[in-house]
Amino acid sequence: MTVIDAHQHVWDLGRAPYDWLGPAMAPVDRTVAFTEARPALRAAGVTGTVLVQAADHDADTDHMLATAAAHPEIVGVVAWVPLDDPARARARLTALRRDPHVVGVRALLHERAEQDWILRPEAGESLALLAAEGVAFDYVVSAPAALAHLPELARRHPGLRLVVDHLGKPPVGGDARERAAWRGLLAAAARHPNVHAKLSGLYAAHGPLDSWTTRAVRPFVDDALDLFGPGRLMYGGDWPVSLLAGGYARTWEAYTHLLADLDTAARDAVLGGTATAFYRIDTALLDAARAAAV
Repeated sequence: MTVIDAHQHVWDLGRAPYDWLGPAMAPVDRTVAFTEARPALRAAGVTGTVLVQAADHDADTDHMLATAAAHPEIVGVVAWVPLDDPARARARLTALRRDPHVVGVRALLHERAEQDWILRPEAGESLALLAAEGVAFDYVVSAPAALAHLPELARRHPGLRLVVDHLGKPPVGGDARERAAWRGLLAAAARHPNVHAKLSGLYAAHGPLDSWTTRAVRPFVDDALDLFGPGRLMYGGDWPVSLLAGGYARTWEAYTHLLADLDTAARDAVLGGTATAFYRIDTALLDAARAAAV
């Protein structure tokens, strides 16, 4: 089975600013390299991984691409382009697309003061560019309320492949009312076939991140399977943020347990097939990752 971890990070504090880091995230408030993650990935049987941007800065993307060039296990990079400047976004995307690792774009929407920023005309022009170029867009939120924008984005850009990072931050450990509100927002997004979602970053919504349990996460995974089906869901280990929530091995074991009742085809889709198809991962890169995993 080909296993693709569709959500991993690396960052170098000497190359780019990561303003969201700080003392509260002390275990990862430092430079983190792919070599540190490799043992956990290999122990889990991960074939390839997709690096996802962690700063709205060209230097972060350049660092990810340099890392990908050095490690065949990396089969994709979700880059950053300045969506609020369509001309610059076009020029940057043209340059980035020369590298087959570039499979998507993301911006730290949840770090912006203007909650409706992604609906602005200039952002819309850039998203239309992504759709025209066949580049996917990762949609990240800090709380479920931001999921309300997704149906509108999906309607405006029916040709744009959208993926909700971390299932839109469900209220793991919360009450039934919170779960119902989250599910309603995610269901509205899931009605659009161009919207996918990642089973990643499903940590405790209240209290310490590592206070989650597999039992507490299960209802949200079940909801996601019901709303999207395995063909629109993909696994993501969220390293190194997962270090704050019990570590990569704990995350991997929880997901494999939660997916154990699926048939083989459905499980293979969530653990690799969906990500491969959604991100249109280059066959040569995937072959190189498989060879490195042997």
